[in-house]
Amino acid sequence: MASADKTLLAAEMEEESEEAVFKQILLQASQEMQSRMPSISDSKPIRPQPGFCIKTRSVQNDKIFVNICKSEHIPAPPDFTEQELVTILESDDPSGFRVPMSLGEAHTEMDNSGNGCTVYDVAINSSFFQKIQTNELFMEFFITVTLEGLENKYQLELSREWRKLKNRKFMGSLSEQNIRTKSKPIIQEMETSPAPEPCSRPLVCELESSPAVPEITITAEPDEGHPSYLVAEICLPKAPSARSLVLDLGEDRIVLWGRPDLYHLDVFIPYNIVQEESGAQFNKSTKVLTITMPVQPA
Repeated sequence: MASADKTLLAAEMEEESEEAVFKQILLQASQEMQSRMPSISDSKPIRPQPGFCIKTRSVQNDKIFVNICKSEHIPAPPDFTEQELVTILESDDPSGFRVPMSLGEAHTEMDNSGNGCTVYDVAINSSFFQKIQTNELFMEFFITVTLEGLENKYQLELSREWRKLKNRKFMGSLSEQNIRTKSKPIIQEMETSPAPEPCSRPLVCELESSPAVPEITITAEPDEGHPSYLVAEICLPKAPSARSLVLDLGEDRIVLWGRPDLYHLDVFIPYNIVQEESGAQFNKSTKVLTITMPVQPA
């Protein structure tokens, strides 16, 4: 009887050890992924071109300048008309439409009065830049989205009163920015998923050579309006254990490697997630990796 108890205890300890390993997946740095996997860059530096500068203020009444820059390397949002924009703004969830942009880190500059001020550089697609220049409604929409993006990323609270500077295209200096390279196409389903089953489903697609692209299902909770969190389920039938997986969870991206050269997944998420509060668990029985990702408020 004692021998049976020891066996049960050992099994429980092994299960707890496995669970601890699962939770460490998110903490594995991209350096490990780059050193042990094929060298595939997921970001590149760009130098945005100057566009125009707007001035606003924080709730503490500090001056905030935003350099709106342009680059051909930033993807353009879906093309839509002014009437389609009005429909989006009048919808129940206008935040569902996103404008690709690169939000640079804050840097301190001197304003015309010689006083210190905070400046952010925001880069957008060059064609979309021209579109907002010629349409006041698109300009207002874009500036609102930009201010919300800066607030969400840097925990700011900014005034919605702003003005465009007339005689200067940017404040201070423009620096290089690192942008993520374009993700490989993959099927995403933002719908309620059934209870997990043993992973016997076929892969969605395969690369021209290994590793393969696994199937992924993303569920939003709640499934209407802006979600509180997302749950991603990734089917990995060939993965032997969590130790064979390297997960890199970005602000709006999931990158997964399955060693040795089993899987590679690189997928964009249409929301900003809270990385430090996210967690992952791999079920050895069903061969499903489950990632729970809280979403930043709209």
